[in-house]
Amino acid sequence: MTEENKIESIIKEHVMYAMTAGAIPVPVADFVAVSAIQLDMIKQIAEAHGADYDANRGKSLASSLMGTAVSRIGSSIIKAIPGVGTLAGIGSQVILSGASTYAMGKILDSHLAGRGTLDNFTLDGMKSQYKDLLKSGKEYAKNMKKKSSIDDVKDTIEKLRELKDSGAITEEEFTSAKERLLKNIA
Repeated sequence: MTEENKIESIIKEHVMYAMTAGAIPVPVADFVAVSAIQLDMIKQIAEAHGADYDANRGKSLASSLMGTAVSRIGSSIIKAIPGVGTLAGIGSQVILSGASTYAMGKILDSHLAGRGTLDNFTLDGMKSQYKDLLKSGKEYAKNMKKKSSIDDVKDTIEKLRELKDSGAITEEEFTSAKERLLKNIA
């Protein structure tokens, strides 16, 4: 597998995981899970490019994208409204989680492919590119949502299990997301 194909695979996998985590019905828990998934993606993309990865720098990079996080938190909080709020919040959170993960992965890949490092990455110079990639990411996430396969669901459940085991999500959140995934393929 070429480096480019490997990175595309990393991004696709993490977009799917983020979309699944975005469906966690508990406000803010979904945000925490998506953030953990994005940090894992940053680490894997950096390693694929042979860049030095530092967990603190990865967290700093992820937090520099806080503008999108504010939107995701808003969608997450909407879930607290019983009934319609939960459905609307989950629907928008799933797409936003996937889109922001896609945009983050693409921007980081582009930066590192140009021989940048995590230390010299700044979002300021890439804000317009990020906005464009976020739009592309929404379409990408919508298409992925339509095409999810049994293998993707199995992989996503495994990633959710890792998040549960690490404490990023609770047993109840894991069970709820897993049941929803299995219902979609039944």
